[in-house]
Amino acid sequence: MSARNNYDKLFFAIVLILVFGGLFIFASASLGIFEEGVSNYLTIVIKQVVFGLIFGMAALYIMSGIYYRDWQKWAPHIFLLSIVTTLLVFVPKIGINTLGAKRWIDLGFISFQPSEFLKLGFVIYFASWLSTRKEAITDFNRGFLPAMLILAIPSIILLSQPDTGTLLCILLAGISMFFVAGGRWKHLMLLILSATIGILILIAVKPYALARVTTFLDPQADPLGAGYQIRQALIAIGSGQTFGRGFGQSIQKFNFLPEPLGDAIFAVAAEEFGFIGSTILVLLFLAFTLRGFRISARSPDQFSRLLSLGIVILISAQSFINIAAMLGIVPLTGVPLLFVSHGGTALLFSLIEVGLILNISKFTK
Repeated sequence: MSARNNYDKLFFAIVLILVFGGLFIFASASLGIFEEGVSNYLTIVIKQVVFGLIFGMAALYIMSGIYYRDWQKWAPHIFLLSIVTTLLVFVPKIGINTLGAKRWIDLGFISFQPSEFLKLGFVIYFASWLSTRKEAITDFNRGFLPAMLILAIPSIILLSQPDTGTLLCILLAGISMFFVAGGRWKHLMLLILSATIGILILIAVKPYALARVTTFLDPQADPLGAGYQIRQALIAIGSGQTFGRGFGQSIQKFNFLPEPLGDAIFAVAAEEFGFIGSTILVLLFLAFTLRGFRISARSPDQFSRLLSLGIVILISAQSFINIAAMLGIVPLTGVPLLFVSHGGTALLFSLIEVGLILNISKFTK
């Protein structure tokens, strides 16, 4: 099948608005670190622009020009490489231990979060594997059990870090892909039940997970401790009222709100741009999701359909989980708001994934 050289322009336009709008929000939120020095502020902004935006847009352009079926040939190798790369976080002097979590790799000249690569590697391989199962996907031994084993690999690695937020995104993408590939309802329910039991066990045995749940249920129980971040986030969001305080005018990002450039950047955006601005941001992510689903539904084959679906869910699920956590709708998970939060790795891989979807959109029916 030959490409029409006509990618989905609306999807690309939505992404561009999210990326440059996110950079605008990030530039404002990062003003909160001016107290640490102008040089530190410039360093953070330059890293975000160069490593995330410039490299990311270049990667998007390259990926959009590579025929998506070529990735299927290399799917096992990509998945294996992503696993090995992520395991490097446990290697002394390479992995970075931050607040009890091992999620970053420091190579001296660069540091990055390999779980972003693991997410992409998993989705590419799982889409490839599911597309070859056909009728076997409905069989318990040939479809369900192998799918569970594939999902277990990133689950074990991410739980060991721990990184439950990223794990949740992978589980949501994997379960959705399994269902769209033709998985039986009872197997799907069993998969969801298994994931739920696993999460409950995690909450029971890991103090940090239990603390997040208890804080979610009663943020006032420890207002200066575990409940501090969500309380400050809600204060910031409420302070924005209808139209917000204005660009750069957030008060909470100065010494009050933890992680104003990362997990809590939506709260800063809501404070500065109000209900109107934050609603527009949510609607943009919703538009990204729906347009991505449309591309997936019109994809030319099973592999491209599952790959685009998995990527869209990875990005949209993480973004909506972040927003919901800041609103107190779900427990805090520690995942950033993609296209907006600080993190060149997350922005780079998000744009790589968008490039894959744009290539698929050239061949849609």
